[in-house]
Amino acid sequence: MERKFSLEYWIDDGWYVGRLKEIPGVFSQGETYEELEKNILEAYSLMQKENEIIPFTNTFEKELRYLI
Repeated sequence: MERKFSLEYWIDDGWYVGRLKEIPGVFSQGETYEELEKNILEAYSLMQKENEIIPFTNTFEKELRYLI
């Protein structure tokens, strides 16, 4: 079974920082949104090796959070 996860991200000091909302502990960052997507997939893969986690598609539901 595959499902989509929500990538919540924000921009902090010029970096795109994000997390997978449905999976605690999967965070990453990148200089661009595309790099963030690549890095979050890598972080997810590393966590998946340690735990049995549901696979997901390589598409995200984007959610932008503004820091005030």
